[in-house]
Amino acid sequence: MTSTREGRVAGPARRDEAGQGRSDRPESAESLDLAGELLDGLAEAMLTVDGDGLVGTANAATRRLLPEVGPGTDLATCAVPALATATAAGHPQFEGEHRGRRLRGVRRALPAGRWVWYVRDVTEEWAGSQALLAERRRTAFLADAGRRLGLALHRDQALRAAATLPVPYLADLALVVHLPPVPAEQRPHWVRYAEGQPGPVAGESDWSLTAALPGLAEALDGGCPAPGPWSVAAQQDLDPVFAADLDREATLLVSPMPGAGRTVGALVLLRHPGRTGFDPRDVELAREFAARAGAALTMAELYDEQAHLARVLQNSLLPPELPRVAGMEVAGGYRAAGDSLRIGGDFYDLLPSEGGVLFALGDVCGKGVGAAVLTGRVRQSLQTLRLVEQQPLKLLRLLDRALLDMPDAARRSQFTTLLLGSLSQDPEGGLRVRVAGGGHPAPLVVDPDGTVTRVPVGGMPVGALPEARFTEVDLRLPPGAVLFTHTDGVTEARGGPHGAEMFGERRLHQALASGAGLPPSALVERVLRMVDEWSAGQRHDDVAMLAVTPRKPD
Repeated sequence: MTSTREGRVAGPARRDEAGQGRSDRPESAESLDLAGELLDGLAEAMLTVDGDGLVGTANAATRRLLPEVGPGTDLATCAVPALATATAAGHPQFEGEHRGRRLRGVRRALPAGRWVWYVRDVTEEWAGSQALLAERRRTAFLADAGRRLGLALHRDQALRAAATLPVPYLADLALVVHLPPVPAEQRPHWVRYAEGQPGPVAGESDWSLTAALPGLAEALDGGCPAPGPWSVAAQQDLDPVFAADLDREATLLVSPMPGAGRTVGALVLLRHPGRTGFDPRDVELAREFAARAGAALTMAELYDEQAHLARVLQNSLLPPELPRVAGMEVAGGYRAAGDSLRIGGDFYDLLPSEGGVLFALGDVCGKGVGAAVLTGRVRQSLQTLRLVEQQPLKLLRLLDRALLDMPDAARRSQFTTLLLGSLSQDPEGGLRVRVAGGGHPAPLVVDPDGTVTRVPVGGMPVGALPEARFTEVDLRLPPGAVLFTHTDGVTEARGGPHGAEMFGERRLHQALASGAGLPPSALVERVLRMVDEWSAGQRHDDVAMLAVTPRKPD
């Protein structure tokens, strides 16, 4: 029996008359022995305390966990800080470190103003909970980093995100070194961010940086150098990559940023001397973040390249600025549907011809970049074919044959509807108009009195069928009248009170009639504005229109 208890009684054993062994101690002493054995069997320490704060009973676990505490110890001044503080303040529980172990105690009241402390070792439990919390923090960091990196569409955005996100969670300072696609032609680009900076700092450096920064050359080659101490003072050629007030001593971790088939850069993390170095879990997390940052940077570079190509394509495919033509006023209007690039499948063009001009307004099947490519083919073909043929119907047939003969015509299954017409001055001050139709909405004539007349031009889509038939009509446009042509994106624009009703022919005629007498530019702008208001800016199809009227004599 090892417990220390108040009032222990000991006595020799004796035999009864029958010769059986029995204790000659009182039954209360035997009960105390049994209670002591039970208390010593507890895994947690137990201390009874009297009204003066002095320890009375302490079991065996107490001597293991709290050797400084025993019978008669004043807990308010004992050598266990957390227990002493809780006792002095009257707190019902405590938790703290003692002799390298994590202890947690709870106080319970006993009769006669006494109370008892139950203290247990929670080191492993606490370590497990801390490991779980740390893992949750790592997971949350990677989730947030992945989301923010995914929003970086451009190279500079991705570099700034890669430099700012690790601070301060992973490091006190982060440096991202971007490896250019053609190292022989470009210098490395870097972005640095440190805790307390108002924002990231960027610049370019020569290739001496890779030799001055330990592990950088290895990381740019795809290697993973181990973390280690680093002295800034011992390095050269680091200005202005690192700030002048940077701590001279630091812990350095360099990780490669893998991309598509190549290493796109390296992530450099620094921790100041007051912070612990990188443990294996920190290194693993940094490598994972660097990999995600490399993927985001790769996608941003691809996006930038595609955006550049799209801008070049856009500049070549946007409807042209219409030239000034003698004897007539011409205006065009264009909107691309639901695309960040202002290109689509609707187009118009004005081409010089003998004695006047040719005009074209069409709608290629499809939307976006794919339709814009075919639009470019149609416009280029018209530019070439009009040198050998300027009669609208014959020119339309040549264009149809050219589109059908394209090598990928069968694969793309694309075609275009088209109005192709010629405009020339009339001796009486009007315009002679000849229009060939290829399955396109009919042109409209708006008279000065507001009458809107549909010009019946039918025909079949161009480039769709080998035996397609096309039609042609002639008309005279008197002074003050306007020839208005449009794509079906105008009449099929959906909107209105419920957002699903089409703009329709009736509203288009009303818009044109109410704008009678306006010059072509004002009439086109009026219709575009009304369609935009109808669809509330949510266009689902491209819109193009072309208007022409005889020019009034000066």
